[in-house]
Amino acid sequence: MRASHRLSRRDMMKLAGAAGALAVPGAGVFAQGAKKIEQMAPELANIIATSEPIRELASGFGGDIGPAEGPVWMAEGKYLLFSDIQRARRMKYVPGQQGATVAQEKSNEANGSTRDMQGRILVAEHLTRRVARYEADGSVTVVANSFQGKRLLRPNDVIVKSDGTIYFTDPGGPLAQEQWDVVPHGVYRVSADLSSMSMIITDMVGPNGIAFSPDEKILYVGDARRAHIRAFDMLPNGMVALETSRIFADLKGPEPGIPDGFKVDSAGNVYTGGSGGLYILDSKGKRLGRIVHGHTATTNVAFGGDDWKTLFFTTRSSLFSVNIKIPGLPVPAKKKSA
Repeated sequence: MRASHRLSRRDMMKLAGAAGALAVPGAGVFAQGAKKIEQMAPELANIIATSEPIRELASGFGGDIGPAEGPVWMAEGKYLLFSDIQRARRMKYVPGQQGATVAQEKSNEANGSTRDMQGRILVAEHLTRRVARYEADGSVTVVANSFQGKRLLRPNDVIVKSDGTIYFTDPGGPLAQEQWDVVPHGVYRVSADLSSMSMIITDMVGPNGIAFSPDEKILYVGDARRAHIRAFDMLPNGMVALETSRIFADLKGPEPGIPDGFKVDSAGNVYTGGSGGLYILDSKGKRLGRIVHGHTATTNVAFGGDDWKTLFFTTRSSLFSVNIKIPGLPVPAKKKSA
């Protein structure tokens, strides 16, 4: 009798990830010398000192299925949550402690994370192909898992505007699409009450990181496949003015690294992965400096600490932090005055 061997979706993802890793030079860390902060413009001095230590807080995460990802600061508890996609668990880091502990098992391969105006955690989950909201009582609300009757592909990152509106990216994944899947890789908007959903951007190859400018008049979206970040002017109805689409920053270069998850500080500076490290860009996209951490990718970023001046960032396998001089935008977002 012939044995039947059926692969689960997680097994398929692991095989696809392993195959993809073979095509990428270097795995996790590349030879680049000591960690350092490079100044590319005088303005960097107002944001971070080049002598500031780059601290590795925890390591041993990631793998073929996915990396460390989705850091989000829990201000009331003074700790950071982040995802270990490889092991489908949510990790917890408390400043001052050694390493990280497991906060949640079976996190559905959660990727990007944020908080809404009520402080609830929202996550883009790979395994369930949805954006989910975790309620205070422990229950889960599905924010989105389909669009116009078609299944979402693989939601990647999510943010919440100060009016409660939810925006997320879906770049797809390594598995082939099926007839009941959404066709384009898109950026979506979900109303605060979850009653309506729109696909607002459809022409990106790999929409990934997403963030607003401090005044929420500009939406930034990273296209990881093209290694650049685009900017869109926002319309009063919460949609984007597609005709204003422009390249905000191109992060390609000779070293490994692309724009994955990124964040914006209170002065409008953007913190994003790119070739050779984590870049600090001004509000016009000018390169001010680069945090060289020696890993092949900067997967996501979060601000935290009592004053929001601790910059946390994940690589494929580790969690790092560095102190900055300008506070990041807090999460949850502060409600805008009318």
